Amino acid sequence: MVKAIVGANWGDEGKGKITDMMAQEADIVVRFQGGANAGHTIVNDYGKFALHTLPSGVFYSHITNIIGNGVALNIPLLFGEVQSLVERSVPSPKLLVSDRAQIVMPYHILLDQYEEERLGGKSFGSTKSGIAPFYSDKYAKIGFQVSELFDEEILREKVQRVCELKNVLFEHLYHKPAIRPEELLETLHGYRDMVAPFVCDVSVFLDKALKEGKTVLLEGQLGTLKDPDHGIYPMVTSSSTLAAFGAIGAGLPPYEIGQIVTVCKAYSSAVGAGAFVSELFGDEAEELRRRGGDGGEYGATTGRPRRVGWFDCVASRYGCRMQGTTDVAFTVLDVLGYLDEIPVCVGYEIDGEVTTDFPVTSRLSKAKPVFEKLPGWKCETRGIRKYEELPENCRKYIEFIEERIGYPITMVSNGPGREDIIYRESPLAR
Repeated sequence: MVKAIVGANWGDEGKGKITDMMAQEADIVVRFQGGANAGHTIVNDYGKFALHTLPSGVFYSHITNIIGNGVALNIPLLFGEVQSLVERSVPSPKLLVSDRAQIVMPYHILLDQYEEERLGGKSFGSTKSGIAPFYSDKYAKIGFQVSELFDEEILREKVQRVCELKNVLFEHLYHKPAIRPEELLETLHGYRDMVAPFVCDVSVFLDKALKEGKTVLLEGQLGTLKDPDHGIYPMVTSSSTLAAFGAIGAGLPPYEIGQIVTVCKAYSSAVGAGAFVSELFGDEAEELRRRGGDGGEYGATTGRPRRVGWFDCVASRYGCRMQGTTDVAFTVLDVLGYLDEIPVCVGYEIDGEVTTDFPVTSRLSKAKPVFEKLPGWKCETRGIRKYEELPENCRKYIEFIEERIGYPITMVSNGPGREDIIYRESPLAR
């Protein structure tokens, strides 16, 4: 069986913890899109970790962890991440890398930095990880697949050709030093040596695994609202964040995906620019940010303070619908225990009319949140393992949101650890 774990909103929903938790019952975990531009924070018996490229199954010795063909693969960063785990007494993970994955090149990172610098105040809030230039090259058909590292003739010719093209930009648009083909080729030889022991035909491996009855988890990066087609374009990422893309980014038939766990936070948060209707500001925002997550709401990759806001039913219902949600995992509920009352965004007012449907970006910029306030529960919930033992107002909050988004909340996370999870029978479960 194939299960996908994806985000409903802007990313940062707590997918890493849910993947880490569900990996106990899985055989294979696959990262299917994105790169090192966002991270997953995981807390377990080994400590607290921020993963950027590695799948969240790396803490289990029985898991095969796969970098799928849809990933933007930064090879030295990937193996630096493996090394950092081993240095902290985590056993070296079982790892496979798709021979069809494409490589984030050193010049992609430079182009990302230089373009943000050129745009100044009109920049896209990039993490400067090279992701947009990488995907631009992939679809312009001048990217480098992992398999090409092992054909010296193709590699040498392509390096020469691509350097000529990129140096026009470096020298004449950005007024920066040119890249040297011989230096780039030497770098790629180093990449080849690093990745060689792990390369395989991932789609063949997964086909065989499914025929043997293995369980596969597809792990997505970011969330629905960062999808380039269905998100808050242009303030989006460069690869599809939807579960449907998991089939493409891993090399699986779409009908194999039988469960789609969509992760929602009990409040909202986002890193980077773009529309965020329920956003909070000032002291109220700072308190939620300080209390949020495990150690506060700061980006796992950038360290930037996350923007925070109240739960958004409009965005979350849309996010769950676009993902094809079968189960909602509701995270960081424990953070809200300090509040006397909790506002929930239940609609958007646009040009004097209230809508509960998520609009296109141009209309989103005019949207004002419509809030409904629910009573808080004013106590700590960490350590509770049974749904019926949660405070009544806490249960009412969960059930109110479930009704408004229309998808079953079957998992409730009330702390950072693997064991801080409550399983729930939802009346909406299919």
